[in-house]
Amino acid sequence: MTLEMIEAREALFGVFKYNTDLFDEATIARMVENFQTLLESLVINPEQRLSDLPLLGAIEQRLLESWNDTQTISSLDERRICIHQLFEAQVEQTPDAVAVVFENQQLTYRELNTRANQLAHYLQTLGVEPEVLVGICVERSLEMVVGILGVLKSSGAYVPLDSAYPKERLAYMLLDSQVPVLLTQQKLVALLPEHQAHVVCLDTDWEVISEESDKNPINSVEPENLSYVIYTSGSTGKPKGVLVTHQGLGNLAEVQIQTFDIHPDSRVLQFASLSFDASVGEIFTALCSGARLYLATSDSLLPGLALMHLMHKQAITHVLLPPSALSVLSPNESPSGLTIIVAGESCSADLMVQWSKRRRFFNAYGPTESTVCATIAECTNISRKPHIGRPIANIQVYILDRHLQPVPIGVPGELHIGGAGLARGYLNRPDLTEEKFIPNPFSTERGARLYKTGDLCRYLADGNIEFLGRLDHQVKIRGFRIELGEIEAVLSQHPQVRETVVIAREEPPGNKRLVAYVVPNITGEDKSTGAQEQVHINNLVDNLDEHSPHLLISPSQLRRFLKQYLPEYMVPSAFVILDALPLMPNGKVDRRALPAPDTSRRELEEGFVPPRDPLELQLTQIWSAVLDVHPVGVQDNFFDKGGHSLLAVCLMAQMQQQFGQNLPLSTLLQNPTIEQLAIILRNHSDAPAWSPLIAIQPGGDQPPFFCIHPVGGSVFCYADLAAHLGREQPFYGLQSPGLDGEQEPLNRIEDMAAYYVAAVQTIQPQGPYHIGGWSLGGVVAFEMAQQLHGCGHEVALLALIDSYAPIAIYKPEQMSQAMLLSSFAKDLGGLLGQELSVSVEQLQPLELDAQLNHILEQANRVNLLLPEVGLQQLRQLFRVFQSNLEAMYRYRLQPYSGRMTLLCASEQVVAVTPDPNHGWGELAFGGLETHTIPGNHYTIVRSQVLAELLKNLLPVGEIYERNQRLHRLE
Repeated sequence: MTLEMIEAREALFGVFKYNTDLFDEATIARMVENFQTLLESLVINPEQRLSDLPLLGAIEQRLLESWNDTQTISSLDERRICIHQLFEAQVEQTPDAVAVVFENQQLTYRELNTRANQLAHYLQTLGVEPEVLVGICVERSLEMVVGILGVLKSSGAYVPLDSAYPKERLAYMLLDSQVPVLLTQQKLVALLPEHQAHVVCLDTDWEVISEESDKNPINSVEPENLSYVIYTSGSTGKPKGVLVTHQGLGNLAEVQIQTFDIHPDSRVLQFASLSFDASVGEIFTALCSGARLYLATSDSLLPGLALMHLMHKQAITHVLLPPSALSVLSPNESPSGLTIIVAGESCSADLMVQWSKRRRFFNAYGPTESTVCATIAECTNISRKPHIGRPIANIQVYILDRHLQPVPIGVPGELHIGGAGLARGYLNRPDLTEEKFIPNPFSTERGARLYKTGDLCRYLADGNIEFLGRLDHQVKIRGFRIELGEIEAVLSQHPQVRETVVIAREEPPGNKRLVAYVVPNITGEDKSTGAQEQVHINNLVDNLDEHSPHLLISPSQLRRFLKQYLPEYMVPSAFVILDALPLMPNGKVDRRALPAPDTSRRELEEGFVPPRDPLELQLTQIWSAVLDVHPVGVQDNFFDKGGHSLLAVCLMAQMQQQFGQNLPLSTLLQNPTIEQLAIILRNHSDAPAWSPLIAIQPGGDQPPFFCIHPVGGSVFCYADLAAHLGREQPFYGLQSPGLDGEQEPLNRIEDMAAYYVAAVQTIQPQGPYHIGGWSLGGVVAFEMAQQLHGCGHEVALLALIDSYAPIAIYKPEQMSQAMLLSSFAKDLGGLLGQELSVSVEQLQPLELDAQLNHILEQANRVNLLLPEVGLQQLRQLFRVFQSNLEAMYRYRLQPYSGRMTLLCASEQVVAVTPDPNHGWGELAFGGLETHTIPGNHYTIVRSQVLAELLKNLLPVGEIYERNQRLHRLE
């Protein structure tokens, strides 16, 4: 989209040009109005801060206001009654109807009211009155419902405590809430931590409680008083108690009863744990409408066959489930006439489509701080992403920018909630309450507030709200900022992925990586057996390989899929295939219970193959030590398991120490599995002859791209670039002689170029050639282009990647050995973004071996190399470094008649040369094209931006093939 502004004599005319595949006319019309509103405000208030100026025009402002016009007067408001009094009214209407069922037990509305009244009177004798908190820690049972109603009828507020919580967490909640009374069951008393509350056992103490009056107690509770306090997870590591009033609870019950059409014939399943606010809606929508509330044991509520059996047996009509729990059920096996409400996490379009056929399907949204639910959407069988609907009655929502200004329709902002459902705040946390509950700038009502949800949302054109994710859901890995939700969203689009969660694991400390957990998409009758086949297939060893054709999805498939849409650093390094995601008691995904990939074997690309002889066993031990991964299979790929160039040096050093065979680094690049390396070690005489040419990515139909080594001599630095360019781009590296310790390094650029040209022509005898190089590699590529031109060959691309033309400063003969070693250490650290500071002064008084030892010590101090790396490998690398540096400064450049492309890092080394063309301008007789890449000299070679530029510079396969045919005809 572009905006063209045309200046006339007394006016400005603007024209929006836009892609109709991305924008519709209504959206552009709103943008025009927003822009005009901003310009008018600028003229009227030229001194005002831009962030304080409105964007919304009058029409859009009125539209947003109409969407928030939710004010209604409920029966609760008119009569100033609370939720338990609404229940009492229902008792009068249907006293003999069944109110609550638990297994083979049940209570009618009259019986439930009687027991709750007796408990309420008993609690009042213990001093319970408005604003007094009463703890309740019971298992699912009839006593649970009696306890909740009894507390509310006594005028108190209940605090649910889950007996399954760790003692430390329960202890904190009891200490923080300071409940004077605790309702529980006898079998749970010994499991509770130390506390000061008066304990009432609803089972063994009932004989005493039942002596109290069974009449509705008289109380002075008001809608503004507390109804319950629920603890939610806190960013500080301690849970925080949310203070919810009767007004919010009553409004919720009336709205949900009407919206979900709950009536006396309805049967509502109580699925959520009492410690989570979804239980509030389940309990009171049933009991305040005359419906039956069905309780069940935790085992019966496990998502899967048990839950489906329960819903069929009890003929459930209404159920609220998290999408992750619903997704393990089969729509075709659900009870007829079932109304489904999903809440608690984002719902996928696929799940909504499956479950909205022939049944009512609602997507509800709301944090605990807005009394369970703030918006509701009824979803139909459409394929677009489900939205979260509109605000419920007496709730207002605002989507604001960081300056608390309303954002235009379609623009993301933070969702803020106000109105009747707003919680009072956080228990004993005035600071957090003030931070999260702010004054409502859009209300004239005294004391009106808004809750800052931290959720990123936007208005759709029809007034519905789309949930986009969390504002704070970010991680950083190796300096990259990553939104985990983006990876999950892309992975969810894979047709064989039903559910997925991506997390960042840090095992061991300092080694953070992305891990994706995937539940495969299995339908119908395949669900029970297919999921188990998928989960266990990666654990099969060689003698069970016949099962591998049944593998429904593999990490290699997922990795290839993600690489189509995401940069390499956002592709998880491990994938774990599960039959279901672990769930917390509230039905949400329990991220902390996700298994570590290194112990589950489910992340492997192939079936796990353990070591089969002593040699393979020794290799797996070395790999485990270098990669810090366990266990390792003999078909695992070194680079897929987190290996990189410097770890490769460490690996080969340990292999040389263990086996006494000095294999070149290129061996690992071409044979990246233990199985392949073991074959070479067993038959060392059959190891491939050393060659400067390394096929980093040999496949693909595009013209091959040849990259020459930097000053260090290795081509491992190009692994990321080759991966970014993709599988269709053949990529060859040219490494320095001498890395193997057998050959003499070359010390003339001309000799290197001739040697490498000959190697290139074994792959591509004729032009046009595409060559390049990073740093020193660019200098060698320049000379190769000269020699190829001199022989009549065409060089279609000469890419100099942050390469400087040699200048006569600090020639090798003018540099001491200490200066060379200091530069060598800096280059060694720079390859992985580590600062390896080794000064000339430190090295000057030492002999060579001592100097190299000092570098090794510094490298190990910053975990750059493993301590096992010895002098021999480092001495080889330094020898090549020294020869290459000498060759560069001895080289005398001549003008080049062809075209050159210079790809510069944005962070320039001014001390080398202030010339933005790095000294190449005067030599480029055929022209010099320059591009700037964000980053520095060391990060540029790993840059995705560099890869995208090279993709545009390299011809596609069809053009290349046509040019090759023309050359053959000539």
